[in-house]
Amino acid sequence: MAVSVRDVADAAGVSVGTVSNVLNRPEKVAPSTVARVQAAIDRLGFVRNDAARQLRAGRSRTIGMVVLDAANPFFADVARGAEERAAAEELSLLLGNSDEDARREGRYLDLFREQRVNGVLITPAAADDRRLRRLQDAGVPVVLVDAELPHGPYSSVSVDDVEGGSLAAAHLLQTGRRRLCFIGGPLAIPQVAYRLQGARAAVSGVGDATLEVIEMPALTVLHGREAGERILARAPGERPDAIFAANDLLAVGLLQALTIMGPLKVPDDIALIGYDDIDFAAATVVPLTSIRQPAQLIGRTAVELLLRAIQSGDPRHEEHVRFRPELVKRQTTSG
Repeated sequence: MAVSVRDVADAAGVSVGTVSNVLNRPEKVAPSTVARVQAAIDRLGFVRNDAARQLRAGRSRTIGMVVLDAANPFFADVARGAEERAAAEELSLLLGNSDEDARREGRYLDLFREQRVNGVLITPAAADDRRLRRLQDAGVPVVLVDAELPHGPYSSVSVDDVEGGSLAAAHLLQTGRRRLCFIGGPLAIPQVAYRLQGARAAVSGVGDATLEVIEMPALTVLHGREAGERILARAPGERPDAIFAANDLLAVGLLQALTIMGPLKVPDDIALIGYDDIDFAAATVVPLTSIRQPAQLIGRTAVELLLRAIQSGDPRHEEHVRFRPELVKRQTTSG
């Protein structure tokens, strides 16, 4: 049977109110009494019912976070940055993985609302923001992470993915490549669409350059391998001479397919650039050129915006921070 506050009070010879003060406002209790109550807590193994306390207070000491793919090291780094900043404010981070599934994302958002979290950080899997609006209606502020929505009063922390896509394609063009291929997807993911938009803009300025698009169902290593196998199945003259992968995981899979499973050399036969600059991009079999996003800084900044929204008392408090991407050159484009 669970030990109650009444059990602790009886064991310490004090009132239930005194135990409550020791747990929540110890500065109001004499040090000797605090010590006696704490000894009873330790002896009985009492664990406070924090959920009940949160319900009475109307809020918790937690924030919720939903990412597109928790297995992606980029999102793991974003979450790490968010968790570190939250911990500095004695807040706990509840992490949910939508796996790019809008229904699964919705279940997490409903759960966070039921748990009365202080706020929500989210990289949306879909443009439908009805659940986000319901959170705000319930007094829960929302911050978009590595994303923006054209409608709705949501704070956001993002990276200029159009510029990033342009940087990637321009770099490939500067190395003399002309038959470029963009591999990514689903294109319904805004970040992927923006990166493609930037690549198209860069290619459109070079008269003899072309940009093929291969849409994949997910941004994973396995789908990168599948895309690489498609490239290998073509006749040599029909292959691109450069590939821009929408993220580093796809690029890693492509690199495995082209150089380990296939006979091609990177970058001699095909140059390759990824996006995110995850930790092991520099440690691949051929070190990967990538577009860097400041992942941990994105997470920390998102919590900063959330804290300001909480402090303002307005769940629709709105601020926007947009970081600029950075080209990191390595051997997959420079030989």
